[in-house]
Amino acid sequence: MLSNVDLMTFLFGKLTWEVIPLHEPILVVTFAVVALGGAAMVGALTYFRVWGYLWNEWFTSIDHKKIGIMYIAFALVMLLRGFADALMMRLQQAIAFNGSEGYLPPHHYDQIFTAHGVIMIFFVAMPFVTGLMNFVVPLQIGARDVSFPFLNNFSFWMTVAGGVVVMLSLFIGEFAKTGWLAYPPLSGIAYSPDVGVDYYIWGLQIAGIGTLLSGINLIATILKMRAPGMSMMKMPIFTWTAFCTNVLIVAAFPVLTAVLAMLALDRYADMHFFTSEAGGNPMMYVNLIWIWGHPEVYILILPAFGVFSEVVATFSAKRLFGYTSMVYATVVITILSYIVWLHHFFTMGSGASVNAFFGITTMIISIPTGAKIFNWLFTMYHGRIRYEVPMLWTIGFMVTFVIGGMTGVLLAVPPADFVLHNSLFLVAHFHNVIIGGVVFGVFAGITFWFPKAFGFQLDPFWGKMSFWFWLVGFYFAFMPLYVLGLMGVTRRMNQFDDNSLQIWFVLAAFGAFLILIGILSFLIQIVVSIRNREALRDITGDPWNGRTLEWSTSSPPPAYNFAFTPVVHDHDSWWFMKKHGYVRPEEGFIPIHMPKNTSTGVILGGLSIVFGFAIVWHIWWMVIGALIAMLGVTIAHTFNYKRDFYIPAADVARVESERTALLSAEI
Repeated sequence: MLSNVDLMTFLFGKLTWEVIPLHEPILVVTFAVVALGGAAMVGALTYFRVWGYLWNEWFTSIDHKKIGIMYIAFALVMLLRGFADALMMRLQQAIAFNGSEGYLPPHHYDQIFTAHGVIMIFFVAMPFVTGLMNFVVPLQIGARDVSFPFLNNFSFWMTVAGGVVVMLSLFIGEFAKTGWLAYPPLSGIAYSPDVGVDYYIWGLQIAGIGTLLSGINLIATILKMRAPGMSMMKMPIFTWTAFCTNVLIVAAFPVLTAVLAMLALDRYADMHFFTSEAGGNPMMYVNLIWIWGHPEVYILILPAFGVFSEVVATFSAKRLFGYTSMVYATVVITILSYIVWLHHFFTMGSGASVNAFFGITTMIISIPTGAKIFNWLFTMYHGRIRYEVPMLWTIGFMVTFVIGGMTGVLLAVPPADFVLHNSLFLVAHFHNVIIGGVVFGVFAGITFWFPKAFGFQLDPFWGKMSFWFWLVGFYFAFMPLYVLGLMGVTRRMNQFDDNSLQIWFVLAAFGAFLILIGILSFLIQIVVSIRNREALRDITGDPWNGRTLEWSTSSPPPAYNFAFTPVVHDHDSWWFMKKHGYVRPEEGFIPIHMPKNTSTGVILGGLSIVFGFAIVWHIWWMVIGALIAMLGVTIAHTFNYKRDFYIPAADVARVESERTALLSAEI
């Protein structure tokens, strides 16, 4: 017979009422706000009876365009959460002087800076770039969808599930206090006996599965589904950067999966992979996490490079300068990104020879990156430049990213890194390239392809407001950190003794609030654009006079993308077709074979949340039940033979005739 204590342990594992952080006023207020906001949203969706529409048209969709949009919507939601953490850190550091401890206790502050890094990298930047690749790549290569449409839906919901597991730590238990890379021994069971690191491990493992499968899917799509005539060297630059990004994903994310699995075994099964006793070695973790971590930086930035290439060519009304050199530069960056990881720990005793090798390779990787900057500048040279909002983001990127690149080359010099390592200079450099590169690129891409997705442009006034607040806010927020880093101020500190430093932190906090206004301006831009969509509607399907194949479709494209598979003769395929008098066929339509929507991805994502929560709290019966349920749902899905249907030829002909009429002004 089980005692009451044993029964409760069996049923609830480590879960008790004490793990609810009722003693933390900030968390209680946050929970109340989130609960009220969530209840209001659910009530509104129920009142307007849109749940059925969302389920049938979006949540269960396997259309790459809708999945791409959902990735971006998810990233925007997580951006608000991750940026709230940034504001809390900046405010804490600005006021924690003159003996004041500020308003965040140390253990809470440590959770916030860990959650900020994890959310911004895994659940903001990654979904942003994955969403853009999902939406754009099949349209650019003339494909009707990705190679594995169901897998695409499943990948998205696994990413969402990982984000939900991380978010649960805000209200049940706590998050890791280790920093976003969770170095041992701090992340080991001896120094982090709570569940924070477990939330970290399983949230990333679940999301990582989705990312890896998405990478496989997009590689197969680019290699096997290109339109006739589109050789590799005729692919648009964005498709090239997406291809290299997904090669990096497939090569790097299994390393992350393995290292987190070993850390989990250390914590759950006392395996000692990364502990100094029993033959383990913490430095093995550091090497493995950065063998994934540095390619991850290029996984984020390469799609942004592709966006800027499309934007510069379009708004300079010129072909991209040096297409071939851009392709080779992208491939060289992809290869070199694997032999620079050790510059992240120059100070950890690797020796002069090893440090010199990785310092030199880090400097070499700046060469193809710098070549891209010159290609964009030469594309603009003698071009008819239009300073539309995507072009503003691009110019802001070029100035900001060059500064970040120069500071990166400085940190690549081992003696300089010995001085600046673990200082706020490093924090400023990292945000310089991620915000100035990835975030600016994402906003440029969203603005650039928004009319293709929805049929109307984003309001330019609020777009410019967002851009200028982001740009100015960035310089206020992070230039002071360069100064503080050169003064020797270390990162991850939540209070300071030297009052002369306070003005720099106040400036940084002011910059963060300017960025907040930039984010709010972007949200206002979306609302205003939806309200004024008729005035902003594009009737040509090609508002920017784009050059790649996605502009040959209507805005938004139909479910099947292309009624007739296009034949490609040039890497500026749509421009080439228009120049040579391309005429759309008006007959010969046949039924189009399409896969049906499926709820399997949503169900598996929900079961993954149950599994993640249960294994964090050691509720083993629930873990086993979730695994069995996932296996059963997967097997049941394989027997679903009714997932396909045909769009009748008459419907295709009707839609295509409407598209031809809309696009006649452009041909």
